[in-house]
Amino acid sequence: MNEAITVRSDKIIERILTLELVRVTERAAVASARLRGRGDEKAADQAAVDAMRRELNKLQIDGTVVIGEGERDEAPMLFIGEKVGNGKGPRVDIAVDPLEGTTLCAKDMPGSIAVMAMAEHGTLLNAPDVYMEKIAIGPGYPEGTVDLDATPEDNIRTLAKAKGVSPNEITALVLDRPRHAELISRVRALGAGIRLITDGDVAGVIFTSKPEDTGIDIYMGIGAAPEGVLAAGALRCVGGQMQGRLILDTPEKRSRAAAMGVKNPKRKYNLLDLASGDVIVAATGVTDGALLSGVRFSKDVIETETVVYRSATGTVRRIKAEHREFEKFHLE
Repeated sequence: MNEAITVRSDKIIERILTLELVRVTERAAVASARLRGRGDEKAADQAAVDAMRRELNKLQIDGTVVIGEGERDEAPMLFIGEKVGNGKGPRVDIAVDPLEGTTLCAKDMPGSIAVMAMAEHGTLLNAPDVYMEKIAIGPGYPEGTVDLDATPEDNIRTLAKAKGVSPNEITALVLDRPRHAELISRVRALGAGIRLITDGDVAGVIFTSKPEDTGIDIYMGIGAAPEGVLAAGALRCVGGQMQGRLILDTPEKRSRAAAMGVKNPKRKYNLLDLASGDVIVAATGVTDGALLSGVRFSKDVIETETVVYRSATGTVRRIKAEHREFEKFHLE
């Protein structure tokens, strides 16, 4: 009898924590959305960080930020190693990107989101704030369909064969950066399509999970390592394949990585290496985008849209909320 009660209570706690994570990303999204189109990336990021930190510290958790905006206590960062929560609940790892797409928000362009993940302690890669090579596809393909060490052409061909289409029916999503010029040229030379994004590679990886809706079959290229871990957490919840490798191209970066437990600087991480255990990921739209609608302000209501992923159940929840308690959303 007692055991049954305990299990039931645990499930209630899990559901409560899921909803609390939604509140965290909602607050961050609303705070930064007030600064959409103002051209001030730092102010928008500061607003999101402050709101997210404030809400995280209300949670009944003993949390440690393992993926944050910096590696030292430098405002406005939610820094790696920072303790969050009231210290009285479960011990968990926290990964945050309070405002993914700061430029998108500052210019009021599509795709900016507030995103965070919570996982069992020790199950998220404790990655330094460096770049990461990444490749990702959605669910339904044989394991090993793509490989970080294969050529772009081979990955496109293999994915096309697994999907039962020709390479010219595959679309890759790539960050629009000079470093990707050769990658883009090679993929296009094969006949495949490229969709370029200026920012937002967490959402970019998630797009591969529903190619029928997003038109994206594969994510390729180099982005930030913290966003790679967050994206892996979301992909864990819906299925798919992802590999990443930290780019530790200076002695200083290798030293930082070693201090965080990275023993092999050339290691190729798979999805479970990046995010294992029970992972919950929440993302709230700041500006309108393909993944989520942005925050909407009206005279009496603030509207938000959030997507929540949980790996233990494979659940994806979309939550559209109307907020009327405006004092909770003030920047001060």
